Amino acid sequence: MHFDLADLRLFLHLAERKNLTRGASAASLSPAAASSRLKALENQLNARLFYRDSRGLALTHAGEMLQRHARAILRQVEHVRNDFMALSSDSVGHFRIFANTTPITETLPPVLAAFMKDRPSVTVDIQERNTREVVRGVLDSAADIGVLSVPGPFDAGDLQSRLFTTDRLVLVVPKGHPLGERGTLSFEECLNVPHVGFRESTLQSYITEQASLLNRKLTMKVLMSSYETMCSMIAVGIGIGVGVLPESCVTRYIRAGMPLQVVQLSDAWSLRERHIIYRDLDALPLCARAFVDTLVGMQASAQSNGAPPRPPTASEAPEGGVAPLPTHTAG
Repeated sequence: MHFDLADLRLFLHLAERKNLTRGASAASLSPAAASSRLKALENQLNARLFYRDSRGLALTHAGEMLQRHARAILRQVEHVRNDFMALSSDSVGHFRIFANTTPITETLPPVLAAFMKDRPSVTVDIQERNTREVVRGVLDSAADIGVLSVPGPFDAGDLQSRLFTTDRLVLVVPKGHPLGERGTLSFEECLNVPHVGFRESTLQSYITEQASLLNRKLTMKVLMSSYETMCSMIAVGIGIGVGVLPESCVTRYIRAGMPLQVVQLSDAWSLRERHIIYRDLDALPLCARAFVDTLVGMQASAQSNGAPPRPPTASEAPEGGVAPLPTHTAG
């Protein structure tokens, strides 16, 4: 069985866009030419790859299988090309990262700045995903690397994983707020006051899910677009609301002078491990391997200057040991 790489690229364009015209355009083909090539591919595989209706295209079971294989094949071809371009150099190439909210907003910017300073020819594609999507993306070769925050301890399954730092989610209140007098409280105890949230983020989805698991509704007063604007809004005063954010992030804004207070959450899920995951370190492009080393090295250095307590080990976990990953896991 012979596969044309151009046909596999066309197939992925169609699968991602769920539309023949848009998929053909992405592949620089006319709809008629794309349809003809798709039909030839289906004939070769003796399988229908898409359901077609007035709403567009939807993958069949056979299509889902081919999508996984096509991604892996094309990414491996790209890795071969990149490695032979630079041979023993990590200064050329491209890789993709799927990550949660906090790594994207807090961890990755300074690491990428340091990493790419001496590697101007390296390109990186970063996409925000919830934890299940990060893990699935790396398993399916849709991404080379995953960076995520999870309640510890974390079982990476068939993937390789490296713990690079720990943090915790805390309740952030303005100076003078009644909850600020509490050293520690449960998440449920703060659900009676309005919250300031992070618009369209995996963190916000996760916190909302935790409220739902308590059969409670999270009352959102304001939705902001970053951790900094969340903290600025909370700092305005008691009438706005409180928020749940990573402690490392809030500490920075408090040091900068924002009138905020931190209240620890007693919930087990507030303790976070941050991991970098990949299928096989030796199979990554050289530039991606160098990025892993940079991330782990920089975070180890920062952690040594004052890290929050490590999440509980498996022997310390609540009944049942390692809890299953939630649908949305905060970053």
